[in-house]
Amino acid sequence: MLLTNPCVFAAGDTYQIFVPVKKESVMWVKIGDKCYYDEANGVLRSLSRVHRITVPVKALDEAKKYTVCNQEIKGRRKAYFNKMKPLEEYEYAFTPVTGDEVRCYHISDTHNRVEEPVKAAEEFGKIDFLILNGDVPNHCGNIKYFNSIYEIVGRITGGNIPAVFVRGNHDIRGSYAEIFGDYIPTVDGNTFFTFRVGNIWGLALDCGEDKPDTNPEYGETICCHYFRERETQFIERVADCDCHKDETIMKKIIVVHNPFTMQYKEPFNIEEEMFTHWARVIKEKIKPDLMLCGHLHRTGIHPVGGDIDVFGQPCTVVVGSKPDDNYFKGVGYIFRKDKTDVIFTDSDGKREEFTVD
Repeated sequence: MLLTNPCVFAAGDTYQIFVPVKKESVMWVKIGDKCYYDEANGVLRSLSRVHRITVPVKALDEAKKYTVCNQEIKGRRKAYFNKMKPLEEYEYAFTPVTGDEVRCYHISDTHNRVEEPVKAAEEFGKIDFLILNGDVPNHCGNIKYFNSIYEIVGRITGGNIPAVFVRGNHDIRGSYAEIFGDYIPTVDGNTFFTFRVGNIWGLALDCGEDKPDTNPEYGETICCHYFRERETQFIERVADCDCHKDETIMKKIIVVHNPFTMQYKEPFNIEEEMFTHWARVIKEKIKPDLMLCGHLHRTGIHPVGGDIDVFGQPCTVVVGSKPDDNYFKGVGYIFRKDKTDVIFTDSDGKREEFTVD
């Protein structure tokens, strides 16, 4: 009944477990003696083919296993006396992020590719958590494109380790973009949030579209400037809170699809004043170690003051995705207290290794 392995996304102080299914069903997750349901105000959800169950980070980290309980439903269109098929249970081990050497793989801009990014990740080897950083579906013009998210995460993680998902600009295009938030992790409905995996603290940001809202390509369906104004207030709140000051944090990372401190040519030269403000607040108050990006369809390590630092880069930026025909290049990280190894791998089996102090 399950279409892929579960995808355990870290967002806020929760894990949001997404499970696509082949047929209409109801679902819940059992951790120890407690059940967590995919429900809407007390009604078990069955109309969507992707279930979403939110569980506390602490509960799953301590239990180190969970059971997906799925029950196919017959006749849900009836108001009374629905019929259920026998309950199916799938048990998964779960390994929370621990220790002072943390391995992570970063994938962005797959644009519906699955095989090639999975091969690139396998070339890096064992990981403790996975990052998907936008433009994983090519666009949201067809809901079937969402499946590539769960296929990639399900195959790489096996449902056994956490992942992080950040929205990209192509994820805002198409008629199903307005419900995309139901199919990816959000916090209070927002696609920007903080997360914590072990001793790695992260800030997930969303730059929205990459051209002005009035660009004819969008057909008057975009209000990303308003969205980014709300996000600015969120960044300021996070900067002034203590969540990133915990002494147990080893690394602080910014995960954002678009490297927003570089300067683009028209019509991509949007929000320069706002992005400068974001960078200044993040640099002065959050003091991150690395910013992880995609969007450019190339790879590279860019220090502060380097070639893409125009609006006050808050830290070293790693651009880590290069898609091509039947090819994909991503980037792996080995986070340590005093340094981070940055290892680019591709679907052809090639590796390039660097170190960022």
